Amino acid sequence: MKLIETMTQRAAPSGENAPSIYPAETIAPGKRRWQVVSAVVVVSFLTILARAGISAAKSEMAQDLGISDVSFGLVFGAFALGYAVFMLPCGLLADRWGPRKSLAVSVFFWSLFTLLTGLVSGIVLLISIRFFFGLAEAGVYPQATRALHNWMLPRERGLALGLLNMGSRLGAAFGLAATPFFVERLGWRQSFVLLGIFGVIWAAIWFWWFRDKPRTFAQSDDINTESVGAKSDGAKFEIPWRAFLSSRNFYLILYQYFASQFTFFICLSWLLPFLRSRYAISTAQAGLYASIPLCSGALAMWGSGSTVDRIFKSGRWKLSRSLPAMVGFGLATVALLPAPFMRTPEWFILCFALTTCGVDLAISPSWTVCCDVGGSYSGTLSAAMNTMGAMGSLVSSLLFPVLIGWTGNITVYFGVAAFLNIVAMICWKYIDPSRSLLARDSLIQSGAMIEPIEP
Repeated sequence: MKLIETMTQRAAPSGENAPSIYPAETIAPGKRRWQVVSAVVVVSFLTILARAGISAAKSEMAQDLGISDVSFGLVFGAFALGYAVFMLPCGLLADRWGPRKSLAVSVFFWSLFTLLTGLVSGIVLLISIRFFFGLAEAGVYPQATRALHNWMLPRERGLALGLLNMGSRLGAAFGLAATPFFVERLGWRQSFVLLGIFGVIWAAIWFWWFRDKPRTFAQSDDINTESVGAKSDGAKFEIPWRAFLSSRNFYLILYQYFASQFTFFICLSWLLPFLRSRYAISTAQAGLYASIPLCSGALAMWGSGSTVDRIFKSGRWKLSRSLPAMVGFGLATVALLPAPFMRTPEWFILCFALTTCGVDLAISPSWTVCCDVGGSYSGTLSAAMNTMGAMGSLVSSLLFPVLIGWTGNITVYFGVAAFLNIVAMICWKYIDPSRSLLARDSLIQSGAMIEPIEP
């Protein structure tokens, strides 16, 4: 399809919280933009498939390696710690190197450590490998977010970022449901080796095919490209830490994501073994049940991303971010409270599926607002947000078995998660996407955006 190279200024949504006109961007053809989205959705699927696989293979690994439940909590926690430690440096690399090089490197190394997981011989080595796996995987979502910031129009980013994260839920759902089958047929060691090979293949294709910014049109003087591409070669790269630390948005965005991932991470750590032990069902049955909340979350991300873009186009910029997130955290709170009292796995999973649906309604707004507020530092801001999410995951993975050991049930854990979600819902009332970290990016938001006309 031939792109018509006529350019026109388009008015942005008119509304109380909307920018007067879109920011300036360099635009690629629509087909190419959505090919980029498809590529990052695939790596999102593979990334979380590799992460969730250890939960589905937990029983067989624990038996072969002689690992207790408390010790396996350290295995889950080691990943979350490594994920949190290296998240911000990976976001800096996304903004400094560009997503082509940084994402290829991240995917290559998490693939390598996934493969090595299949070769471990004891708990110490497993904890070490999962820590380095977390370090390597930390960059995937900030770097993919930077790629989508570079390539997608503002009115498309909600859906694009929703689809990126939807890939993670589908990967986790497939991993929890299918890994027991592959473990039974191939063995858990061979299953991890196979996943690692798939990741290496994706990294090679990405590095060969992707470019850091669109090059459909020759860049003219009136088109700002700094907000969509990596820094130019030789330019001095500095992070405006003072702007980050003095921004109210910064702290609100970080906290609400901590609450979101505290609640969600149970899906990727303890949900399958918990279902198996509490309701005395097989690993295969528990895997199928555990995949249901993840499918619910995937649908929520798709719906939330579409809603974000639809409300944004109507002119209500702030509402397009806050409404899906506030509704989501409210739903999660309501669904969490009765879950501990469910006597059958079907009713428990129904409650937890609604919980996951709720917190995942907030995912697309969270990553989209990082592009709004972060601007040319969206990789760094999204990495900082995801670091807090990883800390929520770490606390969740360690606290869940401890609270069950102290109280004999999950009521206290779910009560803590509900409280965190209530506070996160309040945070979204005060997050303002029009307040960028840098004055320069605020000026860009009040500038003109040039879009191509596509047939």
